[in-house]
Amino acid sequence: MTPVTRQEVLGLYRKIFRIAKKWQSSSGQIEETIKEKEYIINEAKTLFNKNKNVTDPKLIKQCIEECEARIEIGLHYNIPYPRPIHLPPMGLAHKQGRTLRHQEKLRKISKPIYLKSHDEVS
Repeated sequence: MTPVTRQEVLGLYRKIFRIAKKWQSSSGQIEETIKEKEYIINEAKTLFNKNKNVTDPKLIKQCIEECEARIEIGLHYNIPYPRPIHLPPMGLAHKQGRTLRHQEKLRKISKPIYLKSHDEVS
């Protein structure tokens, strides 16, 4: 990891903890705010620890982009949880040969960047 990339990753890590420190839930309830703050901190620790040994520059860049996207979406919609995607069960398959492997491949390709690591952790 280059020094610039390392600084960028550490900056994102600090940014997430600053966001968690100032976080207010949209409902305004103290219990909900505490629960969401804990989720933000636990999710950050889990994902950063999971990816700490990644050395491939392309994969590091992809993780950074995912982190930035999740931060922006969370701040914009005021929800710390990833926004779900809704795809119809067989909506992506071609009319001919609706095989399960092809369907899974299309679902994986169509998944937004901010959900790439969510299924692996949750």
